[in-house]
Amino acid sequence: MLEDLPVVFKYHVFACFQQRPPGHPRGSCMGSGGKPLWDRLQALLGAKPMPDVSFTATGCLGFCRAGPLMVVYPQGIWYTPRSEADIDEIVQSHFVEGKPVERLIIVPSL
Repeated sequence: MLEDLPVVFKYHVFACFQQRPPGHPRGSCMGSGGKPLWDRLQALLGAKPMPDVSFTATGCLGFCRAGPLMVVYPQGIWYTPRSEADIDEIVQSHFVEGKPVERLIIVPSL
């Protein structure tokens, strides 16, 4: 039954938009510089037709100290981009060429 389900997107990106107050003990992805990165990602995905890629803004993904964080499914690849150049590389390498960017992948831990 599950094998009969259609694939809607080749890649589904979830990016943490959690914003906590400054000084919060857990921190937050937006407080760690996520906003310009996610703005860049949205701009790139909107500028180039990529019907196989979906972008979803999320709340906390649970690994706040590692942020800003995004996870790409169906592979379950967690990225910690730090610059707009990192976002450019993820889009080109992972979403266009199908090659995950190993230097930006993390295995999140609490």
